[in-house]
Amino acid sequence: MEKMIGVIGGSGVYEIAGLENAAWISVDTPWGAPSDQVFTGTLNGVKMAFLPRHGRGHVHTPTTVPYRANIHAMKAMGVTDLVAVSAVGSLKEAYAPGDFLIVDQYIDRTFAREKSFFEPGLVGHVSVAHPACARLSAACAQAARGTGVQVHEGGTYVAMEGPQFSTLAESRLYRSWGADVIGMTGMPEAKLAREAEICYACVAMITDYDCWHPEHDAVDVAQVVATAMKNADKARALVAALPGLLAAPQSECPCGCTRALDSAIMTAPGKRDAGVMAKLSVVAGRVLKG
Repeated sequence: MEKMIGVIGGSGVYEIAGLENAAWISVDTPWGAPSDQVFTGTLNGVKMAFLPRHGRGHVHTPTTVPYRANIHAMKAMGVTDLVAVSAVGSLKEAYAPGDFLIVDQYIDRTFAREKSFFEPGLVGHVSVAHPACARLSAACAQAARGTGVQVHEGGTYVAMEGPQFSTLAESRLYRSWGADVIGMTGMPEAKLAREAEICYACVAMITDYDCWHPEHDAVDVAQVVATAMKNADKARALVAALPGLLAAPQSECPCGCTRALDSAIMTAPGKRDAGVMAKLSVVAGRVLKG
């Protein structure tokens, strides 16, 4: 299988020197339009696809991001390795604004989003016990270290609905759970990537201490944007290093990401809705054929 690296993140992540044959491409999906067109190109001989999660100009709220359309578009483009770059708040003293954390677990506290490609007429249950691809996460950590940023490998991301930031009581609650960072877009993105059998990793860029820290002001947009802008160059350098770490062709992921649907479909073949099967022909076609 030909390697293609996908990146979902801020609008500036795709501004990488050396990207060849760059073009914006529109992708249609059964779940409507993605957040934006997909920016494609080739970097050091590896195909790349970039999608601004909130759209250029930040037009989508965390709730209205079309997560299913975004993941479908990445799968349809041929993405094999999908890296999410996300701004988050820290829930631990040791994880400071400006640091990067490679996420390996999630607590999903969202409630107003469609979280699965499967629906009545075609029922599927996929395991997300280990939602991040260890192989891809390790490559992201290596690439991040090369930028000189402080990198923390492994951590739990609390996905909140938003768009408001946490109350102090909520922030303290999430800390008591042992969570490491908090954000608004990690779910259902990671779950949908698993259903689509795409290797997925999240690079969390820490911008603030949420509101729990007694020596820091409560988080606001200006603080988040300022820290994110300081880290923009390092995020681009991280992405630019990935082709060199992930260029080798690979038919199967050793973590099992590419076979996540092997035993997921519950609906008997004779009871499967043809319309739903058609909608899922891209993300689940491997197990629906025949």
